[in-house]
Amino acid sequence: MNYFELKIVFSEPEPWKEVFIGLLGEVGFESFSDGESEDTLLAYIQKDQFNQEEIETILTQHEYPVQLQYQFSDVKMENWNALWESNYEPVLIADRCYIRAPFHPQMEQVDYEIVIEPKMSFGTAHHETTSLMIQYILEEPFENRSVLDMGAGTGILAILAFKKGAFPVTAIDNDEWAYLNNVENNSRNNSEDIVVKLGDAATIKGDSYQVIIANINRNILLNDMDAYYETLLPNGVLFLSGFYVDDDLPKIKERCESLGLQYVSHKEKNRWCAAKFIKL
Repeated sequence: MNYFELKIVFSEPEPWKEVFIGLLGEVGFESFSDGESEDTLLAYIQKDQFNQEEIETILTQHEYPVQLQYQFSDVKMENWNALWESNYEPVLIADRCYIRAPFHPQMEQVDYEIVIEPKMSFGTAHHETTSLMIQYILEEPFENRSVLDMGAGTGILAILAFKKGAFPVTAIDNDEWAYLNNVENNSRNNSEDIVVKLGDAATIKGDSYQVIIANINRNILLNDMDAYYETLLPNGVLFLSGFYVDDDLPKIKERCESLGLQYVSHKEKNRWCAAKFIKL
């Protein structure tokens, strides 16, 4: 599978980089990173999701109070690892969870170390939503609780839940490359007992879990909320992320509460949000 890269250079990076991450996420872009300078945003979308006319409309349809230049380029599968390795630094979250690539040194005296080689999968803890979800997982008891990770990407969240004692753990993604990468990362982290599936919310019909983790995007979360509710056991916990606190959290809360999912709390970072709900 190939990806397209969109490179945007802003005359003023803040808050416009975050604004465009939100806009591009709505049309299929699934991962973002900084470029060679702080005024640059790199965004990646699967080739079969790429619609240049639609994307250029987003970039040009409004009279934004910022100047921007952009260009598209084709990213071959074999070039993806080299691209990530050139930008991928290890991450330490809450002084407890250390996420690194195989080529980074280990860190002593942390509760959890996770080795992730992202390839084309989302989830290295560099993005705010992944970081926020990891913070929630670190705070939550998982011993002997059944866990589902929807839109698992690299599998990082499922791996952390498993390391905290969750069992059984299932990780699902609708991207074949993410599925394969998830399996590889499980092996790297002695987490081979995690069940990895290729599919979407239809895959979980008839299943039941005590905890569901879903870091995807607002539209998919809203669309799949019924499936999450049906799958979540009574008193089960639902962690959601992949959306903004100001624009999206009210919609997420309204949808959850209409089903009987009680809002507990949320965390935010750079306008991104993660939220916790309990099934009544």
